[in-house]
Amino acid sequence: MGEIVRLILPFFGLILIGFGAGRLRWVPPNGLAGLNFFVVYLALPALFFRLIATTPAAGLAAWSYVLTTTFSTYCAFAIAFSIGALVNRGNVGEATIEGLIGSYANIGYLAPALVIAAFGPAAAVPTALVFSFDTAMLLALTPLMMALGGSVRSEPKELAERIARDVLLQPLIIATVLGFIAAAIGAKLPGPLDALFATVGSAAAPAALFAFGVGLAQRPVDKLPPETSALIGVKLIIHPLIVYLLLGWVGGFDRMWMHAAVLMAALPPAANVFALAERYRTYAARAASAIALATVISVATVTVVLILLLNDILPLAPFR
Repeated sequence: MGEIVRLILPFFGLILIGFGAGRLRWVPPNGLAGLNFFVVYLALPALFFRLIATTPAAGLAAWSYVLTTTFSTYCAFAIAFSIGALVNRGNVGEATIEGLIGSYANIGYLAPALVIAAFGPAAAVPTALVFSFDTAMLLALTPLMMALGGSVRSEPKELAERIARDVLLQPLIIATVLGFIAAAIGAKLPGPLDALFATVGSAAAPAALFAFGVGLAQRPVDKLPPETSALIGVKLIIHPLIVYLLLGWVGGFDRMWMHAAVLMAALPPAANVFALAERYRTYAARAASAIALATVISVATVTVVLILLLNDILPLAPFR
């Protein structure tokens, strides 16, 4: 239990410190924008690239893994979307954001800190894979659903260009792709440049956790609708359960890779959900409230998941 506390306390402690700094206005909105720029465009890409680039090429072939985890996230989205559509009487725009609340885990800001601390630097590869494919799938699915529901009106070419731009210009996806290329061809950074990447990357976890906390404090909140508890339940319980069961059913995965995917799925909704809600001008304040509440609840649920994983309580092949 001491190991679990050692992992959880800095993780949620930094989020709490950031939340306090944001609530007390010690970090102004423009300050948060600068911090987010450092995290998203410099620190996290440097961390992902360096860790993946040093992974032996034999450890990078994992198509069955990414297909299974991405499909699991889609299943969580479909469940949460269906709940939202039923409650909101077919409002596709609102249901899409509710689907994201139930499926889009905060694997950009939160996963590197927690997953790598729990399972070691080798967990960077499954973390990057899940992040890249989950993000690409959800960033492509969201505008398609919004167009289907009439929330936005775009020509097919314009819609395709927007999706391609959102996915292909995502800094962490670019860093992940470059890291895999470097690992595949055996390229190495020159010593001084590698030291720079190591220094910048080492700031990724604390800066991301602090920035996430500040962002929680500065986002607008709204009265929670009745479906919020169900959406949070899908995100924090159903999503990791789907990931675990499908990976166990497909089988053949390394224990650490399976545990990393389950832990990432157990994380609360991403801040990007609020950004997407604002972009499409639907469900924004309620999404912010759901993210904040889910983050608080995840202190307990993530702790339980860590206990199950670090003590090998969950069988690697539950159907055999």
